[in-house]
Amino acid sequence: MNYFEGIDPVLVNWVLIPALIFLARICDVTLGTLRIVFVSKGNKTVAPILGFLEVLIWLIAMTQVMENLSNVASYLAWAGGFAMGNFLGLRVEQKLALGQMVVRIITVEPADKLIHRLSGHGYRLTCIDARGTRGKVNLLFLIVKRKKLQHVLDIVRDYNPQAFYSVEDVRSVSELEVPESEPTRHTLFRRAFPLRKSK
Repeated sequence: MNYFEGIDPVLVNWVLIPALIFLARICDVTLGTLRIVFVSKGNKTVAPILGFLEVLIWLIAMTQVMENLSNVASYLAWAGGFAMGNFLGLRVEQKLALGQMVVRIITVEPADKLIHRLSGHGYRLTCIDARGTRGKVNLLFLIVKRKKLQHVLDIVRDYNPQAFYSVEDVRSVSELEVPESEPTRHTLFRRAFPLRKSK
């Protein structure tokens, strides 16, 4: 079945078909990038679905290329869609911010205030007295959701801009308790004056 019947062949070969290939490649590469992320996180439900859609769209795009082997625009659309798909896939993955991260903080200054502030925001951490090349240091470990990573790093930089920290991905944890959102005036008021049910 010819979906482009009645349309100028030049327009079809140099605009419409390359545009479809470009969009299809964007979709399948973006899905492929997300699939790899879900596979690395051990997600057995979403990853197969994304894989199915990825291959299906890839076959559609490949069919159009094979039917238009003499069309240079098809090759350019294929390559351009692949590049854009990688870009969009990474952007979407950053927005989703899936998984947990382990944060290690090393500071020469006493960490009491930093511990108090992190604990005040609901983060659970472990502090160890250690020794570095310049003497005694404090070593802090905490596991946070990736969405809250920037918040933790902002607290660390505010406490000590010279503090050293490292961040790594965590595949799984036995238990994780971190605040879902920043405290607001409303939530702080509710905590200070909890509503009591009438008897």
